[in-house]
Amino acid sequence: MKEEIYSSTLKAGNRTYFFDVKRSTNGALYLDINESKKKADGTFERHSVMVFPEDIKQFKNEIIEIFDKYFSKS
Repeated sequence: MKEEIYSSTLKAGNRTYFFDVKRSTNGALYLDINESKKKADGTFERHSVMVFPEDIKQFKNEIIEIFDKYFSKS
């Protein structure tokens, strides 16, 4: 069973992002990022990305680099 360690939610327009730190059955922590978007027919479309401990620092660095290069001035 996966144990939820931390959870936060970001509402942005018609999308909601969920950030969950979980512990796998083998004890390793990982980040689970989910996007939920309401469709025109009232149903929800959901996408998920799991980021594992060995990749989390590179993931963070990549997001910061993209933000600094393309979005920091907006």
